[in-house]
Amino acid sequence: MVFFRLKRTVKLGVKSLWMHRLRSTLTALGIIFGVSSVIAMLAIGEGASRDAQEKIAQLGSKNIIIKTAEPPEDQSAVGQQQTLREYGLTYADAERFQNGIPDVQVIVPNRRISQQALYRNHRVAIEVIGTVPWYPEISNTRVKFGRFLGSTDMHYKQGVCVVDERVVKELFAFDDPLGQDVKIASDYYRVVGVAAEAIQAKGGENLEAKDATGAEKAAGANVGGIYVPLTTVKERFGEMSLQITAGSGGTLERIELQEIIVQVRSINMVLGTRRSIETLLSRFHKKNDYEIVVPLELMRQARDFQRIFTIVLGSIAAISLLVGGIGIMNIMMATVSERTREIGIRRALGAKKRDIIFQFLSETLLLTLSGGVLGIALGSAVPLLVTHFGQMRTVITTSSLLLAFGISAAVGITFGLYPAYRAANMDPIESLRHE
Repeated sequence: MVFFRLKRTVKLGVKSLWMHRLRSTLTALGIIFGVSSVIAMLAIGEGASRDAQEKIAQLGSKNIIIKTAEPPEDQSAVGQQQTLREYGLTYADAERFQNGIPDVQVIVPNRRISQQALYRNHRVAIEVIGTVPWYPEISNTRVKFGRFLGSTDMHYKQGVCVVDERVVKELFAFDDPLGQDVKIASDYYRVVGVAAEAIQAKGGENLEAKDATGAEKAAGANVGGIYVPLTTVKERFGEMSLQITAGSGGTLERIELQEIIVQVRSINMVLGTRRSIETLLSRFHKKNDYEIVVPLELMRQARDFQRIFTIVLGSIAAISLLVGGIGIMNIMMATVSERTREIGIRRALGAKKRDIIFQFLSETLLLTLSGGVLGIALGSAVPLLVTHFGQMRTVITTSSLLLAFGISAAVGITFGLYPAYRAANMDPIESLRHE
């Protein structure tokens, strides 16, 4: 019996809406665009958040990255020509971290030098990364072909290297890089491996890449990275570099390490270890010549930003749903006025107030739910178009679809109750007299 009454009410609602097809379609457009905008904006926000978090996660959630930074100029030395500047991280710092902090599991000191690599008649700008054999343990760098640097290479200061895939494409073209000799500066290096991940994936685009002087290098200046034993880099490149400045001639700078990556035993020890590292550095570094980057903190900041971003985007999209709901209420109020005589006839034939309420509420729900379904379809298509044409990552989650559909149903109930209630409370006698 209940099912029969429900079926009859829905059938009447569909018939009533079909009689005013244009008006119903225009009314549903507000819900369609509102729902689609909620889904599209949440998908764009989620995609941007995941993209940022994945790039940060590539640095390692248990890692702490300490980088050399050029210290601010000493005000007392302004106007004086300095012939030698010494700053930045040292090998002694790496030993202090290893021996003085109990939670440290792995220490990776790195030298980074911008150079040019030459193979036959191909020359490309690269970044030489002087590192240690256990570097892949704390990064996302994986050897695709050949091998990584070994302890023997470190001990005997071998002229070997591991090249990332981007350098392989630019430098070797169609040649097999393994076993080939690459010239960097005045020395040759034998290629023993190809790394699957480019250097930028390790360092992260959001971190400031440094050259041999510790200064920021131009974005995109280097094609990729070539990994060389740290001892080899120290012997062949030394620690001194000449910086030419306009009007003051040249200045020698001495930097031992551009970067030290510290990995702790547990993610819960990251923040405590960061404080210990900062204490050690402040004790032995009188200049502010270092910066500490904690990927775990960056990930938390990215999550907080994503939460705020989602709330803002959702609020903006919800306004369009609110406007659509107001439009539905306006149309339903006009419908009630047009069908006053029909309401009076139904009441005279025995229809109860709840029957009238359910009739008009069902029409509102049909409008909003059909608009919600079409809005989900449109909202799912928009992120795909954004990804295809805008080269921007988007992620459509099940929760966003359910949220948008739930909001559309809530809008239908909320904005349909008053017109339905008003229709049910009309005086049957006055309704029958209505022309």
